[in-house]
Amino acid sequence: MNSDVILLGGGLVGQTLALALNAHGLSSAVIDRAPAEALLDASYDGRVSAVASASWNMLEAIGLGEKLAGKGCAIGRIRASDGLASGGLDFEPAADEGPLGIMYENRLLRATLFETAQAAEHVTLHMGRSAETIDRGAAGVAVTLDDGSELSAPLLVGAEGRNSPTREAAGIRIARWRYKHHAIIATINHERPHGAIAYEIFYPAGPFAILPMLDDQGGHRSALVWTVEEKDGPGMLALNERAFLAEVEKRMGGFLGELAMAGPRAAYPLGFHHAATITAARLALVGDAAHGIHPIAGQGLNLGFRDVAALTEVLVEGARLGLDLADAQLLKRYESWRSLDTLMVAMATDSLTRLFGLKGRTASRVRRFGMTAVDKVPPLKRKFVEEARGSSGKLPLLLQGVTV
Repeated sequence: MNSDVILLGGGLVGQTLALALNAHGLSSAVIDRAPAEALLDASYDGRVSAVASASWNMLEAIGLGEKLAGKGCAIGRIRASDGLASGGLDFEPAADEGPLGIMYENRLLRATLFETAQAAEHVTLHMGRSAETIDRGAAGVAVTLDDGSELSAPLLVGAEGRNSPTREAAGIRIARWRYKHHAIIATINHERPHGAIAYEIFYPAGPFAILPMLDDQGGHRSALVWTVEEKDGPGMLALNERAFLAEVEKRMGGFLGELAMAGPRAAYPLGFHHAATITAARLALVGDAAHGIHPIAGQGLNLGFRDVAALTEVLVEGARLGLDLADAQLLKRYESWRSLDTLMVAMATDSLTRLFGLKGRTASRVRRFGMTAVDKVPPLKRKFVEEARGSSGKLPLLLQGVTV
């Protein structure tokens, strides 16, 4: 079976790329080991994503806007502080700009992407399947699946996540380290409304994020992403519900009132990785296969969406010129476009993680002074807002809300 692109990995980034290519008439074969039932699983697992406003522009442009409209919670403001001390920092968009982003449950994003891809004219899904052999030859890419199916395309895209076997097989080196932290994720109901504000409270052990969510039961609900030291992760999960909520309330300072659990808790190890290159012969990497960062700024998924927008633009323009979609100049353009942006964001989040991890009163005073200084310099503060919205730098057309 022939297609324009063979896509290994049908997660959030992989299926978004398939739909972005579909919107421009380019075909893709998506291969993922997870069965369809896993993507449609309605059970809540606590994982959420902040879709930046520029990423939302792309989702609308490729036909997902109506399907997702009203199902996420708009982020109207971001409040950052060093612990519960005064001297924090507020980020707000201009009145005519719309929200900074939208909070979605990952299960909703997964199911919406999958159902849309099932109906897409130029997307073929191979769910519950794996690639037995992959040959990236001079004339094209040939893949044989574990059911004997044979696929071919000019270009292979690796979107399998942090431990991408495609990246490893290509011999692409990566910089990688662990933070010795765990992210505890949970969802809570609370007495007082969150006001569409995302809170990022920095503690020496790591950031404590409170992210506004919709509640279809008419109450008030938020998601927690709580970074703790690796040694404390199992203990936090082992606490009974009452004790866990007491620890949460202590770090929140009680500003949302009485708390109650709204879903299960889970913990994930945190790390950093960055590929030395995101292309090779007839290969491009997107999303976590190319880069993985600390969730301190909530930009992980948005970096993947920026990969999608840039790669789509490069491939669509190449197809219109009649070029091989794996032409070296096309892949070089994608590499150049994305490498600097991903590296800058990755290093910025790593630096923030280390800065706010410094212990002691002196370090805390310096951080509070820095936040207050940024708050009083409008151009600098505006730069942070643009980063949060995903609207900085040279934006691909999809991130501007228009097709290529």
